[in-house]
Amino acid sequence: MKETTVRVAVVQAGSVPFDSRSGVDKAIGILAEAAGMGAKVVVFPEAFITGYPKGLNFGLVVGARDPVGREEFRLYMDAAIDVPGPETERLGEAALVHGCYLVIGVIEREGGTCYCTILFFAPDGLLVGKHRKLMPTALERMIWGFGDGSTLTVVDSPYGRIGSVICWENYMPLLRMAMYSKQVALYCAPTADDRDTWLPSMQHIALEGRCFVLTACQFIRKREFPTTVRVLLGSSGDEVLMRGGSAIISPLGRVLAGPCFDSETILTADLDLNDLGRAKFDFDVAGHYARPDVFQLIVNEAPMVPVLTKHKKSDSETL
Repeated sequence: MKETTVRVAVVQAGSVPFDSRSGVDKAIGILAEAAGMGAKVVVFPEAFITGYPKGLNFGLVVGARDPVGREEFRLYMDAAIDVPGPETERLGEAALVHGCYLVIGVIEREGGTCYCTILFFAPDGLLVGKHRKLMPTALERMIWGFGDGSTLTVVDSPYGRIGSVICWENYMPLLRMAMYSKQVALYCAPTADDRDTWLPSMQHIALEGRCFVLTACQFIRKREFPTTVRVLLGSSGDEVLMRGGSAIISPLGRVLAGPCFDSETILTADLDLNDLGRAKFDFDVAGHYARPDVFQLIVNEAPMVPVLTKHKKSDSETL
């Protein structure tokens, strides 16, 4: 049965950098708190599990690397999680206990590559999808692999479809259009961008997609990072490296909660899901406001793998 209202929450909290076990512990505790506030959909920031390496350069300059940076990357990759794996099992169990949809940023490890990934858990505890960041920004490209079109995920829920676009992916117009075409109702935007310009960008997306936007950013200080890595930003441990700015926005661009810039917090809002239809009355970017006779977007959602293995037919198959 389709619901007409839902309470949602965005989490503004710091990760436990380079420590996935403690990060999952913290996430589970916050999820319980958000569920206790009545939230049925809970969104965490980008890279909440393992951490967003704000202020690290891993010893990189053009044309050279250093041994300490290689060790820093090894520590980062060792802290990343397998999907699925023990950490996703624990997160799924927490979603089941609290009966929530959980949308959370993690650093995923596959082979020798890390990916900036968003995981989707349903209230039955199942991991129902993931989205790998298509386009890491700037130095992120040296530590994270590139996602492909196979994880442009949307998840059906009683509150409408839930999807996620990560940080500066939100500045990719074609990616946004691909997501709008999937009829995303709850557009989740986990981010590491805490600038003043982020909120108006999110308001634009809400208006453009005629969807609710739930954006979550970390609030974290330099002292939260282990001493085994070099954090080049901040003059003291008390320095704030990410100040938040999380918010919840309506399909007509009204800010329903946030932004907050000075602490860890959980923001909640009660959404009137009928606002989705009201907003599309005069603008449906992938519907009556589209001009497919002039513009069309082609999206490749096939998995892109570097090695394709073809098996030799057996003798019985060749007879």
